[in-house]
Amino acid sequence: MLRRFALLVGTISALALPGVHARADNADAKLLEAVRAADLRVAAIGWRLATANVPLCDQMEAGMGVVVHTLDQFDPKARDSARAHFGFATPVAIEGVIAGSPAERAGLRPDDSLVRVGPVEIAKLAGRPGTTDRLVAAQLGIAALPQDAPIEIDVIRAGAPVHVAVQPVPACRTRFELELDGGFGASADGAMVQIGSGFLDDYPDDQLAAVIAHEFAHNILRHRERLEARGVDYGLLAGFGANVKYFRQTEVQADLLSAYLLANAKYPVRASVAFWQHFGPSKAGGILRSRSHPAWRDRVATLEAEATKIDALSTRPLVPALIADRNKPLDGDWQSILVRR
Repeated sequence: MLRRFALLVGTISALALPGVHARADNADAKLLEAVRAADLRVAAIGWRLATANVPLCDQMEAGMGVVVHTLDQFDPKARDSARAHFGFATPVAIEGVIAGSPAERAGLRPDDSLVRVGPVEIAKLAGRPGTTDRLVAAQLGIAALPQDAPIEIDVIRAGAPVHVAVQPVPACRTRFELELDGGFGASADGAMVQIGSGFLDDYPDDQLAAVIAHEFAHNILRHRERLEARGVDYGLLAGFGANVKYFRQTEVQADLLSAYLLANAKYPVRASVAFWQHFGPSKAGGILRSRSHPAWRDRVATLEAEATKIDALSTRPLVPALIADRNKPLDGDWQSILVRR
C-alpha cells in the first residue's frame, strides 16, 4: 500500500469517479487509519514550520492546512478498500485537516471529496494510477492563488455537495510528503520535502521536526538549483572530487538554518542535536558515513554552537544572515562554517 500524501498549503486535486459502496474490513480499516495518523503527524509538523517561517521564504503560497490523498497513490489491490474506507466520491479527498488551520475554521472535514478549488477545476487534471501526478498538477495551479483572498472550494460530503470559503494565510511553498517504506531516507528537491516512515517509529515529534526542518532548509536556500548550477554529480559520484565541497557546504548550511526554523516554530532548538546523538552512532558512522556529508559528531558540535547563539536572541522570528546569500553561487566553503569536535 505504498503511497504518499501532500500537505496542502495550496495543493489539491480531484477527478470525478463513481463511488464504491463496499466497506473496508476491520484489518484494512485499522491499517488505513494508521496511515492517516502517520500522514497527519508529518503534515502538522510541516504546517507549523511553513507558517512560522514566512519571513525566511521568498516563494509563498496560500496556506489552507488540509492534507489530501488520491486513489491514484494506492496499490491497485488496496484501491477499493481505500475508496470505501475514506468515502472517496472523487479520486482525491481530504485525508485530514490541521487543527487550528484556515481549513478547519472554514468547516472542511476529513473525507470530504474535492471537486473545485478556486478557479482550478480538479476534474480536468490528468494523472496516472500509482503516481502523485494530479496532486502535483493541482499544486502548480493552486499555489498561484492570492494569499489574501478567500478561496472558494466545492466538495462532496456523504454524497451531498458542500461549498465553503477558506481564508488562507501566507505559507512557505513546499510540499511535505511521507514515504511509507519503513526507511530513513530524507530528501528535498526545491519544491518538496520527503521523509521515510522509519523516522516516525524511532523519534519523538521534536526530533522528527528537526529532520523535516533540515530538508525544508535546503528548499528555502535553493540548494538544488545552486548545486545544479555548479554541475555536480549526484548518486554514487556525490562523494568524489569537486562534488564533495559543494554538497558539504549545503549540508552544513541546512543544519544551521534548521536551528532557526525550529526556534521560529517554537520547537526545542536543540532537537537536532538530540536527533544526531541518537541517529549518528547507528546510521551515520563508520562505514555508513557518507563522503558528501560532514561527520555526525561535527554536525552535533555545529548545531550546539548555533543553538547557543540563538539562546541569546529574544526576538522572533529570527532571520539568519545566510538567508541573504541564497541567490549567490555556492563557493564550496564548508570548512569555515563547520564546528569540529
